[in-house]
Amino acid sequence: MKRILSSQAEKYLDQTIKVEGWICSKRSHGKLVFIDLRDMEGLIQVVFNPSESKAYEIAKKVKPEWVVEIKGRVSKRPEGMENPKIASGNIELRAEEIKIYSEAKTLPFAIDTDGYEISEEKRLRYRYIDLRRQRMKRNLEIRQRVIYFMRKFLIERGFVEVETPILTKSTPEGARDFLVPSRLHPGKFYALPQSPQQYKQLLMISGIEKYFQIARALRDEDPRADRQVEHTQLDIEMAFTSQEEILNLIETLYIALVKEIFPEKKILQIPFPRITYKEAITKYKTDKPDIRENKEDDQELAFAFITDFPMFEWHEKEKRWGAMHHPFTKPQTEDIEKIKKYPEKILAHQYDFVLNGYEIGGGSIRTTNLDVLLAVFEVLGHKKEEIKKNFAHYFEAFSFGVPPHGGIAAGIERFLAITLNEPSIREVIAFPKTGDGRDLMMNIPSEVTKKQLKELHIRIESKNK
Repeated sequence: MKRILSSQAEKYLDQTIKVEGWICSKRSHGKLVFIDLRDMEGLIQVVFNPSESKAYEIAKKVKPEWVVEIKGRVSKRPEGMENPKIASGNIELRAEEIKIYSEAKTLPFAIDTDGYEISEEKRLRYRYIDLRRQRMKRNLEIRQRVIYFMRKFLIERGFVEVETPILTKSTPEGARDFLVPSRLHPGKFYALPQSPQQYKQLLMISGIEKYFQIARALRDEDPRADRQVEHTQLDIEMAFTSQEEILNLIETLYIALVKEIFPEKKILQIPFPRITYKEAITKYKTDKPDIRENKEDDQELAFAFITDFPMFEWHEKEKRWGAMHHPFTKPQTEDIEKIKKYPEKILAHQYDFVLNGYEIGGGSIRTTNLDVLLAVFEVLGHKKEEIKKNFAHYFEAFSFGVPPHGGIAAGIERFLAITLNEPSIREVIAFPKTGDGRDLMMNIPSEVTKKQLKELHIRIESKNK
């Protein structure tokens, strides 16, 4: 017999069906036993009558969160007993058989609440249980809808979705890389991608003029409260484009996205304001301003683009220049002497995308003049020989004809956390890590065996040594 989901049960009125799921609750009224069964679509009320003695006796001993199969006849609920809050609220299942798939221990916490009252550490330790609560399920369903909308929007506009490698090359271009040792090539390493930056630029050279990807980005950053060592972004790159075209594309996408999936939200200003970096710092004292008058209004979305960033920023601790965005950003001048001599004065074709005081995306027009790119890397403290070695593939590719191009990457988790009024991006990720990069459920990072280390030609030195 085919399984029927709770939301579809009403279609089978007066027919015998099979349902499967978790026991959400159990109660007795007189001689009748009532069970609310939970599946991926919601709840269905099941009634056990003593006349079905075998099923009735089993029903009396089952407990919450046991996983069961129940067969029974779909019947209308008695008049006045309907429940409009659930999809199956007009019917109930008159049980004829029940089969126990598995029993369950008492849960470590309640799942019939929003869960905010429970310590996050405990929720992350038992994340597979935490995901049973309705709020978490809804967050993941909306996440899926958002990603589907983005895909459909871009494909309809001629973009091609391309997956780029997860095992790539470590290069001195931004945050710290996660390294993966190679067993087959002792002493050599892969790196996990901080972003698909180089690959998407190479796709522009390959003639894929409109690329996008729902991409994973991995960065070995120092502990930060509401950051993840891995996150998901909408990654876009376009050839023969301009900053204005890219910003207009993103603006159109997010206006349509909010209208479709978050119709209860109000966008503060359309078109989205364009604010220069200098103006943002002067007026708002931050490069990710919250331009809402009422900062407590959760139903208002204040999008804005921040433009004309400095190309470089000074790292006082290390006494060196760093890239404000990344080295591949095109400076607003191609005067190489000026770039080297006055890095503090150089602006970039760089833009950030902000929402309610948070950066939710960023991008730039890319440098296609390799002499300019070399000058930028030299300002960052790299030697020409080192640059040409680390980016040999990149320089060679550019020698075969490169179109002007640019792009943007928008964080999906941050946007969702804001629109769903969640306090943390961890609330919109199925299996998140803590701020310091630990997975409390899987207990990672973890040690590996000596045999594994030996195969990788790696030796762990003790802290005392």
